[in-house]
Amino acid sequence: MARPHGRPGRLDLPFVAQLGRRGRMLVAEPFFRPGGRRVEVARGSGRDGDLVLVSAGKRGAKVIRALGRPEVARDVVEALMADRGLRRSFPRRAETEAMEVGMEIGGLAPPAPPEPGAGRADLRELPTFTIDPDDARDFDDAISARRLDDGAVRLWVHIADVTAYVRPGGRIDGEALRRGTSTYVPGAVEPMLPERLSNGACSLRPGEDRLAVTVELDMDGVDARRVAFHRSLIRSDARLTYGEVDAVLDGRARAAEPWGEPLAAARAVAAALRERRDRRGSLEVDSLEPRFRFDRDGNVEAVVREAQTEAHTLIEELMILANEQVAGYLAERRLPTLYRVHERPNPLAVEAMVAKLAALEVPVPALPEPMSPQQAADAAAEASRLAAAHARTHGRGRQAFGSLVLRSLKQAYYSPRNVGHAGLASPRYCHFTSPIRRYPDVVAHRALLAGLGLDDAAPRAHELDDLGVVCSEAERSAMRIERDADDVCLAFLLERTLAEAVRGGEPAAWEGEVVGLIPKGWFVRFGEQGFEGFLPVRRMSGWFEPDEHESALIDVDSGRALRIGDPVAVTVARIETHRGRVDLEPAV
Repeated sequence: MARPHGRPGRLDLPFVAQLGRRGRMLVAEPFFRPGGRRVEVARGSGRDGDLVLVSAGKRGAKVIRALGRPEVARDVVEALMADRGLRRSFPRRAETEAMEVGMEIGGLAPPAPPEPGAGRADLRELPTFTIDPDDARDFDDAISARRLDDGAVRLWVHIADVTAYVRPGGRIDGEALRRGTSTYVPGAVEPMLPERLSNGACSLRPGEDRLAVTVELDMDGVDARRVAFHRSLIRSDARLTYGEVDAVLDGRARAAEPWGEPLAAARAVAAALRERRDRRGSLEVDSLEPRFRFDRDGNVEAVVREAQTEAHTLIEELMILANEQVAGYLAERRLPTLYRVHERPNPLAVEAMVAKLAALEVPVPALPEPMSPQQAADAAAEASRLAAAHARTHGRGRQAFGSLVLRSLKQAYYSPRNVGHAGLASPRYCHFTSPIRRYPDVVAHRALLAGLGLDDAAPRAHELDDLGVVCSEAERSAMRIERDADDVCLAFLLERTLAEAVRGGEPAAWEGEVVGLIPKGWFVRFGEQGFEGFLPVRRMSGWFEPDEHESALIDVDSGRALRIGDPVAVTVARIETHRGRVDLEPAV
């Protein structure tokens, strides 16, 4: 029987604990949940200090799985995933079904050419390529493009035909729905589909025949004068990375055949689409996603902040185009599906955001009075562009100003009711292009194929409200885990960086920038690695209170203000690596 120690807590769910000796007992103490109840486990369950997954209940506590050591970043990330309920494996029946369906369809070996009239176009002779990050493992999408004689571009957006393998009501489908999305953390992924499919039969790997759903468009500038959808059989010719494509686009390298001309044609379409999207009033948000590198022992060696480049924009625009075309087809025919909805913002929230940016001396748009939700959306988009331009010009506020804009907006979600996507300035939008890693995309595939008469697995309209809620919650949960895992890895890297600085006799002070604030203090980003920490007002001399716009904390005696976007010198007071928390103090 489990013997509780300390404050009461829930014992009915597995949790991550750290093992420790208490006299002759071996005790498991919750690792991520401060104040949680300790439980006794059997001696021999692990070493003192080990991280383990524990199941505890009325009949006792037992160690389910060993997770590693708390001083190893990769082990702590793995423990975080386990503590948040990620299974890290698939049920045996789902794995068996994945193997059987892969062999049945031929995804594990080159399938025979499609028979005439089989409902699947043979596009294997088209020059086709994927563009993804260096470390990508699953390839949802590929593109082909060709200049037509009249100057238009024929574009093919090929998306993995996941629904050929994942049938409604099957074991794989049930597990994919339960997960809702793939979760990507530094050094690991919790896939929505079994690896046999996500990295194998469904993945559009180069040189291998793959089943796809293709959106074919004849693009005259930004106008799609012809659109067709079909199931297809493709073979990717090249697996390109963003870096390789950027080198070609900016003239540092020459494109190898056969993808040089298709890339140029696709680039022209993407550039025109981006220009139109800017004119329509889409948001401009500049984010720098961290990509971590580990050593052989699982320690964080470095982080690179990957900026949005032209190669990213090229793929992004073509995927948005495909998503819009599918959403338009489904909406026009009133076919039940899940849309990606981003409601127009509350005008009061946009007014407050604009006032805050103005207080920070950032150029802002003029606001009409009164302001409708559509006018608020337009104002938010214009504010995002002005803030981004200001940050580029002045070298500060790149993250902070964009975050202020985003916090004034509503959160995007999935719904069977199409009310448009304000952030993209798109009247009809769904997620279609990533069915390997997002369940709503699987729903859109089923709806499209049923509408085309190519499949009979149409989504059931009466289930879509609940399904939208489930998928939206799964997405938010995955985002929280991904963000927390990034914070953990940054904390470990900061700890390592500080240790190296001490050994080298270097000063431990950093020049940072305020990226956010609350009444209790400031959030500060510092170092070229993009570390973040919290500088509490209690560590400052003086009594600080927020200004009327909550854009600064002001010392009530001296009038000294520390605003969002301001530089500030800090030192590290404390690091809690497993929680990804960094406490700062002002540099002397």
